[in-house]
Amino acid sequence: MSQDDLTRDPAAPTGAPSDSRRAKVAAAPPRRSGGGTLALALLLALLAIAGTGYVGWQQWRQMQHRGASERAATDMQQRVSVLEHTLAGVSSNGSSLQQRLNDAEQVNNALREQLLGQNDRLRALESAVGKLSEKTLSGHDAMLLDNTESLLRMGQQRYELFHDARGAAAAYALAEQTLAAVDDQAFAGLRQSIEAERNALLQSAPASRDAMLASVAQLRADAVKLPLKPLDSDATPDQGAWGRVSRALSSVISIHRDNGAPLAVADAGLVRELLGLDLAQAQAALLARDAAAADAALKRADASLAASFDAQADEVKQARAQIATLLQQIKPSAPVQLGAALSELRNLRSVHALAGSNTSPSTAAPAPASSSHGAQP
Repeated sequence: MSQDDLTRDPAAPTGAPSDSRRAKVAAAPPRRSGGGTLALALLLALLAIAGTGYVGWQQWRQMQHRGASERAATDMQQRVSVLEHTLAGVSSNGSSLQQRLNDAEQVNNALREQLLGQNDRLRALESAVGKLSEKTLSGHDAMLLDNTESLLRMGQQRYELFHDARGAAAAYALAEQTLAAVDDQAFAGLRQSIEAERNALLQSAPASRDAMLASVAQLRADAVKLPLKPLDSDATPDQGAWGRVSRALSSVISIHRDNGAPLAVADAGLVRELLGLDLAQAQAALLARDAAAADAALKRADASLAASFDAQADEVKQARAQIATLLQQIKPSAPVQLGAALSELRNLRSVHALAGSNTSPSTAAPAPASSSHGAQP
């Protein structure tokens, strides 16, 4: 059935004219109004579906965000739990470390008290050792110090009386060896003073006295063979006017020295005897270790050789060279000042004697009591 059949009046005859039908169709509402409602309904449905989808999507997003937030919160809570556990461990370690520090402080205090006690004991021991050294000094050390003083005095007197620097140095060496056996360290500095005086003696001693004595003895033996100066001069005659006058008068008057006269022989023997006496005096001075006297005697002998003997002869030149060598070897030096070590030794012994007389058992300091934390002695 068509739309026209539906809109047609059933009471109307079938064969009614078409104009009436058109009028009815025109009076009816247009068919478009039904399609617009449907489209509106469809649009509203689509809008509702879109709104529902958007709302659902938003809810889904919120659920996703809520899940992520819950996971982040759970992770954060786990981290906080780990940090709390770590802080608890750190706090426990800090408490243990503080306890150890307290224990170390107690140990340090105990060690400090022990150290103070040890210092007191060391002072007491030093005092006891000092008293023991004083008692020892009165026996064995006193004998050694007496020997040292005797050797120092012997060396000083030997140098002053006999000018024997080597013998005095040997006495000082024995004194130093004797002093080295003394146990008291207060006399350790005295050994340096003794060594200084001994070195000064060795430096002032002549090189070899035996060789010099042999050389002087050889000079005395050769003195009788040395040629004297010629008595007549061999100078060339003067060729001037006075020379011609002298030659003219030479036939009338002739003056010459008689070398064979007894007086000339006596003069030659006297010169050699004087030279021998000077050399003998030099030899005696060397034996007496008198450097100044030996130097003066050798200088007189050299002057005699230069004045009375033939300076052109090889024997005289050799003798004068030997005398010059001897003068260099026995050149007198400044005297050594001795006695400082002996005075120092006497002063040290006096100080020890005074200290021993002033110290008594009643004035000795008592030994300090050991502390509660001190170690066993």
